[in-house]
Amino acid sequence: MEKRKLPAFDFEISPIALGCMSLRGNLKDDQKVIDAAISVGIDFLDTADLYQKGMNEEIIGEVIRDRRKNIILATKVGNQLHEDGNGWDWNPRKDYILRAVEQSLKRLQTDYIDLYQLHGGTIEDPWDETLEAFDILKNQGKIRAFGISSIRPNVIRKVLEMSAPATIMMQYNPLDRRPEETAFPLIAQSDSRVLVRGALAKGLLINKSAEPFLDYSAAKVKEVRELITASGLPSEAFLIRFGLIQPAVGSLVIGTSTVQQIEKMIFAYQQHKLISDDLMKEITAKLPLNSYTQHR
Repeated sequence: MEKRKLPAFDFEISPIALGCMSLRGNLKDDQKVIDAAISVGIDFLDTADLYQKGMNEEIIGEVIRDRRKNIILATKVGNQLHEDGNGWDWNPRKDYILRAVEQSLKRLQTDYIDLYQLHGGTIEDPWDETLEAFDILKNQGKIRAFGISSIRPNVIRKVLEMSAPATIMMQYNPLDRRPEETAFPLIAQSDSRVLVRGALAKGLLINKSAEPFLDYSAAKVKEVRELITASGLPSEAFLIRFGLIQPAVGSLVIGTSTVQQIEKMIFAYQQHKLISDDLMKEITAKLPLNSYTQHR
């Protein structure tokens, strides 16, 4: 798998990242999935301190311990777990970020994180101190780059104006084309790039039974899936191409929990290169458009 050099990175990433949230929390089983991903060139792993209350980071740290230098490691911060483990509070404060990174480094068994992301964000957040915390961590060598995770155009616009993050994670797929309206054009003009989550729309456009998605009814979801199927293209390949063809997109973060899913993903990635831009435009023109009604 070829690598991509994003404008704000001094390192390369794979165009497909392994979304580790889908791992099962069993070291033996999860190691097989991570090993399978790395073996086919997916060396970009995305996790968060919130996933499985930190155990997700612990498993990844154990699995990659002896090959850390060959892995691009991304994790997230901002959701502070309650002391009893039941629930969490949003906390983007500088002092919390500087404390939380030490715990993530310990769980991940590393002394640096390639991409440290704020796991959310609202327009009311104290962005001055949040961004200061990331700057401190970069200067300390504890992180190589920072990102945010937000679908809110008003937040994206504000942060791009203050201190452009290396990456912005957001959902994007044929059932959620909201980023095309404002977010993608803004980001494409900057040094930031999008990490797409939800590229497979929870499997609704592949093989899962149709159900409502955002403002779309189950019937509409089924209609979109049939439109893709009628093109004669493998659904997974179309969805990967749909995301990667966007100039603002840097990589797709796709969650998997089995080796078989890794195998399907890499096959789809290989197939997506065979889909022409003209065919993509033809099919995309028939897909529904939606837009943000809040956080504009």
